[in-house]
Amino acid sequence: MILEVAILDVKPGLSKEFEIAYLTASAIIAAMPGYISHELQRCLETTNRYLLLVHWQKLEDHTVGFRQSPEYQEWRSLLHHFYEPFPTVEHYEVVFHHSNVESEPIYSQTNSVKMD
Repeated sequence: MILEVAILDVKPGLSKEFEIAYLTASAIIAAMPGYISHELQRCLETTNRYLLLVHWQKLEDHTVGFRQSPEYQEWRSLLHHFYEPFPTVEHYEVVFHHSNVESEPIYSQTNSVKMD
């Protein structure tokens, strides 16, 4: 399993529109072969900064399967115009993991788009 990490700086004043577009784009990536899970987190210190974390079964599921797919073109048209500057994407593998908490999807109720 690998982790895709991208820091997304959204143009000022467009955060709400970005979050709405992301809800649509989220379904696209979740349907891709090799996809495991993803989350979008909003930075507390920088209001227009987000952290995108996507777990893939293997690197090629992202770099080839998703990035070279027609679905990626739709993802791109929904989201890429929000970014300034364009994000750098990096991939990580687990070296060590420890948790005392069972994982459940967590959705912030403050200042976010309703997740219906």
